[in-house]
Amino acid sequence: MKAKAARLHAAYDIRIDEFELPPIKDDEMLVKVVTDSICMSTYKMAILGPEHKRVHADVAEHPAITGHEFAGDIVEVGAKYADTYKPGQKFTIQPALNYKGSMDSPGYSYEFCGGDATYCILPQEVFATDCFLVYEGEAYYQASLAEPMSCSIGAFHAAYHTRMGVYTHDMGIREGGRLCINAGAGPMGLGALTYALHCDRRPGLVVVADINQERLDRAERLFPPEEVLRDEGIELHFVNTGVVDDPVATLREITGGEGYDDVLCYAPVAAVVTQSSLILGRDGCLNFFAGPTDKNFQAPINFYEVHYGSQHVMGTTGGNTADEIESLELTAAGRIDPAVMVTHVGGLDAAPETTLNLPKIPGGKKLIYTHIEMPLIALDDLRSKAGEDARYGELADIVDAHKGLWSPKAERYLLDNWVQK
Repeated sequence: MKAKAARLHAAYDIRIDEFELPPIKDDEMLVKVVTDSICMSTYKMAILGPEHKRVHADVAEHPAITGHEFAGDIVEVGAKYADTYKPGQKFTIQPALNYKGSMDSPGYSYEFCGGDATYCILPQEVFATDCFLVYEGEAYYQASLAEPMSCSIGAFHAAYHTRMGVYTHDMGIREGGRLCINAGAGPMGLGALTYALHCDRRPGLVVVADINQERLDRAERLFPPEEVLRDEGIELHFVNTGVVDDPVATLREITGGEGYDDVLCYAPVAAVVTQSSLILGRDGCLNFFAGPTDKNFQAPINFYEVHYGSQHVMGTTGGNTADEIESLELTAAGRIDPAVMVTHVGGLDAAPETTLNLPKIPGGKKLIYTHIEMPLIALDDLRSKAGEDARYGELADIVDAHKGLWSPKAERYLLDNWVQK
């Protein structure tokens, strides 16, 4: 079968290739990809090329399909799984396979498996690790976003707290406690926020700190603090730490000087890491979630409080299959809306340039529909294109009717009205 995909050939070299997929083996599956959301991890892969831990040294000879946050339809099932899965079922995957200790992962390591593709082949490792997930929800993008949501969910589950004189860890963020999402008005931070407000182990106070007022304003429109307090009983604050004289004092003041039980740090910036350390309270847990590209990245933290205040630092890089299933279930139940992460949509033709320029493109998640041709466009800019193409106006109407968010209705309109490739 012919397929088209964005594939990495070398550092800074992503191309749209058309190629023939080989016949599937008995323990493999042919799938049609419909959506892929572009992750900052893919940008890091793109600029590092074979220097990235998940990219093979021979990527020039066997280019790797990019994208690991994808969803679509089953097309053909290998004989080994023919009684378990059927063509036409929707699917998504957990890309962190960890197969026999290998770091190989769809979207990084495979010539014929990745999300920025029209069709791809899922290798046997996906099934051997129980990382294949049948999806019964309405919209494909919701399944794509289950993977980044699972990363935030995993960070909440991995947090831990201690009790003096007891050598056990109480897992999870502190229920009813104080949570700060630092550098948190971006897509992953908003994913963490929607989960914090609607999960089963919720904090009593949440502060979202950032230095980008535009992102903070969007976040506050999506999560009005007065509505959150009324409906969820959670006190919510948005703070621009770039415009205050003493960010640490400002953030600690919101807690009455006690500091935070849990801090999620979403920026690989030394000053932000230090700030995150200094706002911790007793037994505070700092999760350094942001992945740096600098292998020697370092930042000062307060080791006096690590010793005397039982503060601790950890890091998580992703979620597991259980976290992704939780994301899918919460989305299906309407308890979380991962669309808060999405600010742009585009077709497969937009994937290479978008990936290589990801840090320079403002906003949140960039959602790729792999069977259409469409330049990347911000949801806020759809209306401006209506004069040259009425479809953009129709799409803008749908987005506006959903508080400026992407939605199943928007996805259906896009798939029904744009050129299918």
